[in-house]
Amino acid sequence: MKNGGRIEAAIQVLDDVVNRHQPVKSAMRDWGKRARYAGAKDRAWVSGLVLDALRHRNSVAYAMGADTPRALVIGALRHAWDWDMREIESALKDEHAPAALTGEEREGLLLAPDPTAPPHVQGDYPEWLTPHLERVFGEDLVVEAQAMSHRAPVDLRINTLKADPEKAGKAVKTAGGQPSELLVNGYHIPAPDPSQRETSLQTIPAYSKGWVEVQDAGSQIAAAAANVKSGNTVLDYCAGGGGKTLALAAMLEGKGQVYAYDIDGRRLSALIPRLKRSGAHNVQLCHPREPESLEALTGKMDLVFVDAPCTGTGTWRRKPDTKWRLKQSALGKRNEEQTEILDKASEFVKPGGRLLYATCSFLAEEDEDQVAAFLDRNSAFKQLDAAQSAIESGQLTEQGAELVRRNQIPGGAVRLTPRKAGTDGFFFAVMEKAS
Repeated sequence: MKNGGRIEAAIQVLDDVVNRHQPVKSAMRDWGKRARYAGAKDRAWVSGLVLDALRHRNSVAYAMGADTPRALVIGALRHAWDWDMREIESALKDEHAPAALTGEEREGLLLAPDPTAPPHVQGDYPEWLTPHLERVFGEDLVVEAQAMSHRAPVDLRINTLKADPEKAGKAVKTAGGQPSELLVNGYHIPAPDPSQRETSLQTIPAYSKGWVEVQDAGSQIAAAAANVKSGNTVLDYCAGGGGKTLALAAMLEGKGQVYAYDIDGRRLSALIPRLKRSGAHNVQLCHPREPESLEALTGKMDLVFVDAPCTGTGTWRRKPDTKWRLKQSALGKRNEEQTEILDKASEFVKPGGRLLYATCSFLAEEDEDQVAAFLDRNSAFKQLDAAQSAIESGQLTEQGAELVRRNQIPGGAVRLTPRKAGTDGFFFAVMEKAS
């Protein structure tokens, strides 16, 4: 495909996302079925442009004077991909390209970023979130939000249950992986140029062998804060896709037990092939259709890990379409769920055991407010130093230890952001139950 046809395809896909409320993956899949002639490079190009148009939606729409799929895609070529006017005009002359630029579009493409634009425009996020983000970031709101619009790397964790870190690391390096500056057993594959294909993990032998797992560095640091020891009994209460379940199992060195529970049985079932590939034999699944298997754990866990459902603001780099689907009413609903989940999960902690609460959100209402409210309701628990817990796990490098200390908030919890940590947004707090 020529670039003009790719641009037209991106407009069609973005129209499905914006006006038909399809997730990007679903819209791309539907377009791919219609465009059998499109190769892998074409699909990567189109997907990359759609995602960057969504990442920079408000600022591009502000410059272009319109929020249509056409304006967003063409504007993203200039303002996100740094194409000049001649490149854009040349592409629009291709066969199957969209119509030529209008005078208004040319003006929008020539505009420089406006430093006086409202924060939600400069930072590319829904306007209703401004007071919530100002509470957390203060004067740094715009620069913090802009970092959420950058492309994210692929973060990997060496699976020490199955591979020697040095040997696995060499295998990852052959695929372009680089050692993490924050994690002893972490690697990352830098985000490619916007129009290029991302590395396919299936092409990395170390991945198919179970030597490495995909897990954001922020998630790995949160798992480190669990600071579990060989022989501990652990409950991953909101296991989801199982990334933290597998990390916890590796930290136990194959001894002790990890119980994985999720209210969504389908997500839990999807963990089974990951478990087989990882070689983690000390994990048991607690299916929601068999509540007795979960209830039997009441008051017996050394650690309960709660990766609570949240608004997902910390994942915007990877899922930019979700920030435009996020409604104000969803925050209140998530808060209710978080309160209920924390109270229920705490019942499984044994005397002297610990409860780790984590979210992939920046919002205080989902983070420190939930912890404070839980401690008010549950006098048997006290908050610990989450940074120290992560450091004592031995999973962090010296730079990683310095990072969690710098990003600690009053009370002892830690909040990581793309700008300050180079990770997805994560919050984690550790609480201990009285003996």
